[in-house]
Amino acid sequence: MSSLTNILIWAAVIGALFAYLWWQGQIKRLAAYVLETREELKKCSWPTWDELKGSTVVITISIALLGGFVYLVDKVFFAILFQL
Repeated sequence: MSSLTNILIWAAVIGALFAYLWWQGQIKRLAAYVLETREELKKCSWPTWDELKGSTVVITISIALLGGFVYLVDKVFFAILFQL
């Protein structure tokens, strides 16, 4: 099959799927969902740039500490397990 035939087949499949969803009312429901989500996001309080940078630093340090702790515990358990 040529690439044009493949494109036409996929366009027909996508068009049929879109028509079916339109007929079922799913497109209207999706549009309403997107609008409601945008309205809810407008109500959110977003952090300032400085708050965002501070939170990023705290999370990065926390991840590094947790990773170091897991590494050390793994080394200790590994040493204990293979000394038995």
